[in-house]
Amino acid sequence: MKLFMFEHCSLCFRVRMTAALKRLHLQETVLLDDDSDTMIGLVGKRVIPILVKDCGQPMLESMDMVSYVDAIGEPVLTGPERGEVAALADKAVAKTAPLTMPRYPLLGLPEFATIAALDHYNLRKRKAYGDFVELRANTRRHIDELMPDLEELDRLIESPSAINGKLSRDDIRVLPLLRSAAVVKGLRFPRRARNYFETMMSHIGYQPLPAI
Repeated sequence: MKLFMFEHCSLCFRVRMTAALKRLHLQETVLLDDDSDTMIGLVGKRVIPILVKDCGQPMLESMDMVSYVDAIGEPVLTGPERGEVAALADKAVAKTAPLTMPRYPLLGLPEFATIAALDHYNLRKRKAYGDFVELRANTRRHIDELMPDLEELDRLIESPSAINGKLSRDDIRVLPLLRSAAVVKGLRFPRRARNYFETMMSHIGYQPLPAI
């Protein structure tokens, strides 16, 4: 299987995480941010991630990819799901974006390897989120807005190795979110969330992104 992805993309990391939990090899291809032609050529529109099955058929929708990968051999995401975890993850994503989006271009990631790719990202995201310098200047305010959600998440974590006590799709929702938030230097996860993040990242064999 081949995954077309961006290194910073949390939806892409859902698929990468699932493959790692399954100990399955996933051929990862990082596209440049401005490489819309490859995406359109594969699925007819600009979208990431794209999973191409062994048979050559492409898939969209990250959680569909997660289900497909987990169904290969013995499933690992067999634990219970809780609606409050999914709802909290969705709410927190919107609050992490003003913190993470202006930082990703500073991390030296492969999707920004050319000036054209970097400019393409900056133009797209500034239209959606505003001036990056101003966003970074307001880091403390954005952290303060996010912390209640992280503290609520902290209370929901049942085990450092599975948010609901047994690996489930909720882990696929939460760990990529924490991976994104961890790029914000000065953002301190509550204790259980920090233990969960470090334990899970070690378990799947991934290093966190740099913090800035």
